[in-house]
Amino acid sequence: MSANQSPAGQQPTATYDSAFLKACRREPVPHTPVWFMRQAGRSLPEYLKAREGIPMLESCMRPELVAEITLQPVRRHGVDAAIYFSDIVVPLKAIGIDLDIKPGVGPVIANPIRTRADLARLRDLTPEDVTYVTEAFGLLTRELGATPLIGFAGAPFTLASYLVEGGPSRNHEHTKALMYGDPQLWADLLDRLAGITAAFLKVQIEAGASAVQLFDSWVGALSPADYRASVLPASRKVFDAVSGYGVPRIHFGVGTGELLGLLGEAGADVVGVDWRVPLDEAARRVGPGKALQGNLDPAVLFAGREAVETKAREVLDAAAGLEGHVFNLGHGVLPTTDPDALTRLVEYVHTQTAR
Repeated sequence: MSANQSPAGQQPTATYDSAFLKACRREPVPHTPVWFMRQAGRSLPEYLKAREGIPMLESCMRPELVAEITLQPVRRHGVDAAIYFSDIVVPLKAIGIDLDIKPGVGPVIANPIRTRADLARLRDLTPEDVTYVTEAFGLLTRELGATPLIGFAGAPFTLASYLVEGGPSRNHEHTKALMYGDPQLWADLLDRLAGITAAFLKVQIEAGASAVQLFDSWVGALSPADYRASVLPASRKVFDAVSGYGVPRIHFGVGTGELLGLLGEAGADVVGVDWRVPLDEAARRVGPGKALQGNLDPAVLFAGREAVETKAREVLDAAAGLEGHVFNLGHGVLPTTDPDALTRLVEYVHTQTAR
C-alpha cells in the first residue's frame, strides 16, 4: 500500500492531503508546494559531515545514513516533500554490474555493455537485492509523517548511456552508434533496463513512496523522432508497470524542451521542466491533463536575494494558469549553493502563493 493511497473504506493516509500530492493531482492547494532536486545532500554542511569518509555507493546502502540525509533538507528548509537519497546507478550495482561513483566524475562502468552477449549481465532485480532500500523507506515514512517521500530511478535511456559509454559522456557517441547501428539490440537493452527500473520503483512504492520520479538526465541529446522511435516504448513500460499503485509519476530530463510533450506521452502525471522553457510555454507543449514541475535556474541562487525573488516571481507568474504546479529548480541544487538561499526561497514561494 503506497503512502498516498487508502484501502477501500478507510481514510486516506497522512500524506494524501499534502500540498505536494494535491498539486500532482491537479487539485486546489493551500500554497504552491516546493522541493528541490538534489536537495538531499550536495550543499548542506550537515550532509558533508554525515558522509565524511564514506564512499557514495556505500552511503546509499546504509539505511540509517540514508534516512538522516533524506531528512536534513526537510528540517532545514521546510520543503513540502522529501526525496529519497540514492543514485540512479544503485539498481545496476545491486544486480552485480561492476561500477563505482568517482568523486568529480560520476558513475564509471568497468566493462561497458556493447554486444548482445553483454545483455546477460543485466539480470532481473528482486526486492532481496535492495533490502536496504525497504529498510530506509520504513525509517523515513515513520519520521516524515504527513510529509510525502518521493522515490526515484534513472530512466532506461540514461542508464543505457552510462552502461554503453562506460561513464558520463558529452556526445553519447557510443550510445547513438548502438541505437542507430543495431536497433534491435538497442531495443532489447532498453527493454531489459525498463524491467529493472520498474522493479526498483515498485520496491520503493511498496515501502511507502508517495510519488516517484523518473530521471532521464541525458535524453535531451536526442531529437523528438529518435525519442519516439527508440526511447518512448521503454519509458512507457516503466510508467505502465507502476500505474496500478495510484502514486503520481513525475518525468524529468535536462535540455528536453523539444521533448516535453513526449515525456508526458510516456505516461507521466507530472512533467518536469528545466529552466530553458517558460512554464506557460511548457504547458502548451505538454498539453492538458498534466501537472508541471519547475523551473528556476539553479544558478540564480548565487545572485542576491532580490534577484532570486524576482526570478522566482517570474516562474510563479508563468505557472499562474496551470492546473497543477510544483515549484522546483530546473535541475539539481549545485554543490556550492548557499543553503540559506534555499530556505529563503521556500519561504518566499509559500508566502507569495498562500491561498
